[in-house]
Amino acid sequence: MAQSLCKIIRLVLISAGMISCESNINEVRKINITEFNPIGEAQDFNLKYTDSGKIKAILISPQMLDYSNLEFPFTEFPKGVDLTIYDDQQNKSFVTSNYAISYTNSNIIDLSGKVKITTHDGKILETEQLYYDQSNEWFFTQKTYKFTDKGNVINGIGIDFSKDFKTLDTQGITGVYGI
Repeated sequence: MAQSLCKIIRLVLISAGMISCESNINEVRKINITEFNPIGEAQDFNLKYTDSGKIKAILISPQMLDYSNLEFPFTEFPKGVDLTIYDDQQNKSFVTSNYAISYTNSNIIDLSGKVKITTHDGKILETEQLYYDQSNEWFFTQKTYKFTDKGNVINGIGIDFSKDFKTLDTQGITGVYGI
């Protein structure tokens, strides 16, 4: 009988311990959840960037989320961007994507989802993801792309190029490009 009583007491103690641990586990889980809320939000965002009295860019987006309060700050455009860029002669080039995120510390912009760049002189680049290094004014991707210039089409996987398309580094290309 003493052994049965010991087993019952152990079972009761283990059950009580497990019940108290259950609430502690839930508390520990809550500790590991990071608050990930934007510090600011803008709807129907329309930003005009000017320099020396001239418009340099117009950025339009249905939604902008500002996460500049985080250790690795960024700005997110979850519903995409529509960007018009003006060169020194006021020629317009256009950039669109379904999603964009700009990382403050690294000066990298990640564009994804039907990314399309159309330059003022008719060059078109289309891909599913494209990065832009703002510091070096350089675009790059390792995704498939389609580049069109004066009727010539290049398809490939992986491309790097300067913001003015004067320097192109293509990888894995197919198609014919005439000069």
